[in-house]
Amino acid sequence: MIKDNQKYFNRLHVIIDMIVVAFSYLLAWIIRFKAGFFKDIDAGTLSFQTYMYALIFIVPLYLILYYAFTLYTSKRVQGRRLEGSNILKANSLGLLIILTGLYLLKLVDFSRHMLLIFYGVNIILELLVRNIIRYVLRNMRKRGMNLRHILLVGYSRAAEEYIDRIKQNPQWGYLIRGILDDNVERGVKYKGIKVIGKIDNLLVILPENRLDEIAITLGLDEYSKLEHIVSLCEKSGVHTKFIPDYNNIIPTKPYTEDLLGLPVVNIRHVPLTNTFNMLVKRIVDIIGSLTAIILFSPMILLVSVLVKISSPGPIIYKQERVGLHNKPFSMYKFRSMEVQSEKEEKSKWTVKNDPRVTTIGKIIRKTSIDEFPQFFNVLKGDMSLVGPRPERPFFVEKFREEIPRYMVKHQVRPGLTGWAQVNGLRGNTSIRKRIDHDLYYIENWTLGFDFKIMILTVVKGFINKNAY
Repeated sequence: MIKDNQKYFNRLHVIIDMIVVAFSYLLAWIIRFKAGFFKDIDAGTLSFQTYMYALIFIVPLYLILYYAFTLYTSKRVQGRRLEGSNILKANSLGLLIILTGLYLLKLVDFSRHMLLIFYGVNIILELLVRNIIRYVLRNMRKRGMNLRHILLVGYSRAAEEYIDRIKQNPQWGYLIRGILDDNVERGVKYKGIKVIGKIDNLLVILPENRLDEIAITLGLDEYSKLEHIVSLCEKSGVHTKFIPDYNNIIPTKPYTEDLLGLPVVNIRHVPLTNTFNMLVKRIVDIIGSLTAIILFSPMILLVSVLVKISSPGPIIYKQERVGLHNKPFSMYKFRSMEVQSEKEEKSKWTVKNDPRVTTIGKIIRKTSIDEFPQFFNVLKGDMSLVGPRPERPFFVEKFREEIPRYMVKHQVRPGLTGWAQVNGLRGNTSIRKRIDHDLYYIENWTLGFDFKIMILTVVKGFINKNAY
């Protein structure tokens, strides 16, 4: 049986990183001083030996930063994006520390241009080398080498979902030896993985020391056994992990708190409940909405005139929607339909070729221009530039009973555009898919994510093929 010696791999990885950092630094020196690209600037008075002495501090600094940014964790399931992001962060912080040190020590002759070249070269080479290592390891695992042998304890939805993912990703190198369960008969299979006995068989299996990991996948009704199983596994020294059978309730990245030694798991992690995050987002909303109002003011005036002459009624149409903390507010739109009764308006969807839509209304609905007055909602604080789209009270009451987690969307301000909308879920599309995207946005919010959505809204255009 082949063991995955993580300690040996980490040592090897550290040595490789030492070589990469030193080589990148040397290459940066050559590019700066010998390649002839920078003849007129920063000629430098320090010797080659002086620059190389700096590696005594630079190499350990970068190894510490790589460790701090979790770049020595297992590559079995760590994604390329996360690893790339951490390499960028570690190198950026490293450059900042070096530049700060040079400033404090008043080493004005040390080439800043060379350090910037080192910064770029090191990131590129680290990404290249790590992806080569990833490629080699994954091909070894696909051929049956460098495997990690796992036993599942408990037959549940969590066990099935875990097996599904292992089967879909053979490059991870996980080999499931079987399942132990007290309630399922021996011999029962799920995708080729057998139930091989009862949970008490751990007393026989663990001393044999042929496993790399135990994955506890008990059903919700069996959690009373959890403490006993963990105790058995830890006495054997086998690495143990717990895969909860409530992933449909708690998100993949739960927000945990330490309450004087008592772990508290929040059902939903909402970054925008943080006061600083709320303040930053509100500042962006105010600046963004004011800019948009000024920028689009000619179009707003033109559409106002066209709406007024197209049919009798008000230019701006106010509709009650449900916003932050389930509070109703009046959402503004350019009127795109004939004036109708309040009862009809509250409970009817717009359908294809709806006779109530005016000629101008068809154009402004299709191009989303009818939404422009909502910049004033954003300015007032009823809405945000980015967030889940708000719905009418009638449909909120309907969906809250039909769709699990629907009401979670009201933990943040509704938006002019959102993650669901830039993924094509606009107008007459699946409400359930929209909610899934809204929840992803709510739980993974960052200011960068907001800017990404705004850019995608512009790049993908305002045309809504599902708008009637």
